[in-house]
Amino acid sequence: MVADGENHSGTIVVRELEKRFEDFVAVNRISFSVRPGEIFGFLGSNGSGKSTTIRMLCGILAPTSGEAKVAGHDILTETEEVKHAIGYMSQKFSLYEDLTPFENLRFYLGVYSVPQREWAERIDWVLDMTRLKAARDRLTRDIPPGWRQRLALGCALLHRPRILFLDEPTSGVDPITRRRFWDFIRKIAAEGITIFVTTHYMDEAHHCGRIVMINEGRIVAAGSPEEIVRGACPDKPDADLNDAFVALMSGKNIGK
Repeated sequence: MVADGENHSGTIVVRELEKRFEDFVAVNRISFSVRPGEIFGFLGSNGSGKSTTIRMLCGILAPTSGEAKVAGHDILTETEEVKHAIGYMSQKFSLYEDLTPFENLRFYLGVYSVPQREWAERIDWVLDMTRLKAARDRLTRDIPPGWRQRLALGCALLHRPRILFLDEPTSGVDPITRRRFWDFIRKIAAEGITIFVTTHYMDEAHHCGRIVMINEGRIVAAGSPEEIVRGACPDKPDADLNDAFVALMSGKNIGK
């Protein structure tokens, strides 16, 4: 069992987690933990088991076996508590483009059951944090992609979760927007929010303090970006995280 001493509001603890779909093993008894306030990367190729794991940790999909606690809540028996304790931003923009940023924020305050007496303060907090005050009354479809991205992140933070799941949050945006987005992520992580992020951009993965790489449902590497590169490419001094990713996903070490 997961020890009670690890039931911290900002932690994720996973033990022997498995998900089967009939005879297919999508996630094969993986174990890892995420510390409070950490920027944690969860990387893998398409079909590696990454999305299935995230769905289990967010309380959307029940595991076949094993256990995990997210923000101190059991993902199997306390799914609603898990959902209220986390924020989630998907790679696909999921807000209402025919509403203004203000209207989107007000809608999601209701979704998250935030007491109405707190709405004005929460909206001001998010608009200030995301630098969207000047755009609060424009239609969301009319604001730039990078601004919409900040709005989606702000909506995920409205209920002030201690853990934020980001599933390929910068997919399809330009390099400058990606850099500014990561500046913002580092800022909120410094305030104590735990960040669990997936990305296909290896330069972004370098922002993570620790990384877990998963392939065919199994964890194939874990550690800091530098540790993973050294472990996957021991005989290539100039290797980078892209080289390590290719090596680990193909099951080969890169030599000279």
